[in-house]
Amino acid sequence: MFQSFENTIDPSVGPARLDALRAELSGRGLTGFLVPRTDEYQGEYVAACAERLAWLTGFTGSAGLAVMLAGKAAIFVDGRYTLQVRAQVDVDTFQPQHLTEMPPEKWIAENAGADDRIGYDPWLHTSAQVKTYAEACAKSGAELVRSDDNPLDAVWTDRPAPPLGAITLHGLKYSGEASSDKLARIDAALVEAGADAAVLTETDAIAWTFNIRGGDVPHAPLPHGFALLRAGAMPQLFVDGRKLSNSVRGTLAELAEIAEPGEFLSALAALGDAKVIADPAQVPAAVADAIEAAGGTLIERPNPTIAMKAKKNAVEADGARAAHRRDGVAMAKFLAWLDENAGDGSVDEIAAAKQLESFRAESGDLRDISFDTISGAGANGAVVHYRVTTGTNAQLKPGTLFLVDSGGQYPDGTTDITRTVAIGTPSAEMRDRFTRVLKGHIAIATARFPVGTSGAQLDTLARTALWQAGLDYDHGTGHGVGSYLNVHEGPQRIAKTGTVALEPGMIVSNEPGYYKTGEYGIRIENLVLVTGPEEVEGGERPLLSFETLTLCPIDLRLVEPSLMSAEEIAWLNAYHARVRTTLAPLLDEDMRAWLGRATRPLAAGDLPE
Repeated sequence: MFQSFENTIDPSVGPARLDALRAELSGRGLTGFLVPRTDEYQGEYVAACAERLAWLTGFTGSAGLAVMLAGKAAIFVDGRYTLQVRAQVDVDTFQPQHLTEMPPEKWIAENAGADDRIGYDPWLHTSAQVKTYAEACAKSGAELVRSDDNPLDAVWTDRPAPPLGAITLHGLKYSGEASSDKLARIDAALVEAGADAAVLTETDAIAWTFNIRGGDVPHAPLPHGFALLRAGAMPQLFVDGRKLSNSVRGTLAELAEIAEPGEFLSALAALGDAKVIADPAQVPAAVADAIEAAGGTLIERPNPTIAMKAKKNAVEADGARAAHRRDGVAMAKFLAWLDENAGDGSVDEIAAAKQLESFRAESGDLRDISFDTISGAGANGAVVHYRVTTGTNAQLKPGTLFLVDSGGQYPDGTTDITRTVAIGTPSAEMRDRFTRVLKGHIAIATARFPVGTSGAQLDTLARTALWQAGLDYDHGTGHGVGSYLNVHEGPQRIAKTGTVALEPGMIVSNEPGYYKTGEYGIRIENLVLVTGPEEVEGGERPLLSFETLTLCPIDLRLVEPSLMSAEEIAWLNAYHARVRTTLAPLLDEDMRAWLGRATRPLAAGDLPE
């Protein structure tokens, strides 16, 4: 099994570890320190050796920051983790703060003293973050101090070794484009931008550029390393040579100069007065500092691979369709298993998550789950990024809702799907809220929009039915998804902050929701592929639209037809017919019968079975 359900961090150790860190800081002439939940690659998933925030505080969420001063400390999390942080952290030691309501820079400005010297690791913060924190320190008279070796690592005596996941080649049958062709496109983009070079510190960008995959972090096939792309010259790839077989090294040596990660800073220094693309919101401060120290000029913009990677080619799009067929079979088996076993309250969240993972593994093509499965029964489903542990594990009881958000990593695609399931008979309120979420989901799925439309412009469509009832949800409606890469990929997203225009080939999630604290959560998530453009007869502008990739029944027991328009019911019936037609040949006779019931046509006057 791929998922760990134990919270192995004991909150009671936080005070002792903070005391040890403060003693180390004192010996270095520091009074404070910043500990983010990230690594030198600024990715969502980090290796065990980089889980510094979890080691220090006990908090295991995917984003956060601890700030400590001589007499106080705080931990900053976003709205996804306000409940989790209080369950995992000694709040008398680390005061929880909401990232939006009290940003760390504001807290620093209000709490740091004139004599404070607050340290930071330049590999763990972007240059933009360092600038923000330096300005916050200046407001209180404090000083932000660079620490080239991390003092926390000095007191983390049993810190795990860095990972050595083998690097493999991602063949043309999956990538659809040779690495040499990608590098040629990137080189042209550098010339167009007036740049001499670009740095790649994002591991998914490196994996995409060189058509490689790795195994250095959980749930994403990413290789740790750096790359330096030089206009008109062979690129340099900095990876630990122990990860390369002779054959993989031979293939990569035809594309790039291979060097060890320890040589990366020297290569940056060798650039001299070059103009280098380095995104201040992504590149570690250590990298930006090295470029400027050598006399180079930063071109502050995303590296060109980001936009290229987001637009899947025909091979990647076909791979995504195949991965979703495979995933749909697993999900159908799981939902049928739930129907048969969960009604008597004997199934719990952990058992359900493990069963779903086993169905995915049956395909023989599963490489990993794409994130820790969110398996939330009843009130736990209202925690948006809930992660079940043995301490929170709840039964799936009749009369409640069960929310399961999960995904798989397959060599031809990455999946992410959420289904909300009625356990027993749902209440009228549950059906009302579910149907309003479904209406928003359908509004996105059926949207047609002009070229140049951003995700922010579409986000309202998903919320309108909820707004009409005075309801809403606090997360974005959709995030980008990679091709056997990160399950969360930019720059595209459907959200109030989604300013990037959606383009053909982008994959994005469609996942409106509703959450009633202490009672239940609802989310319906499919992945969609941006298609088009196409001309409309009599129209004046070419339009884009979405192709739904995910193939899985939506629980009809939770649908209130009287709230839906004829067009919405027609979409649901057509979607279920497609699910049935596609998956039925891949299932046995009993499963086909279940699938037929789960995807039966719905009419306006129907009542749930």
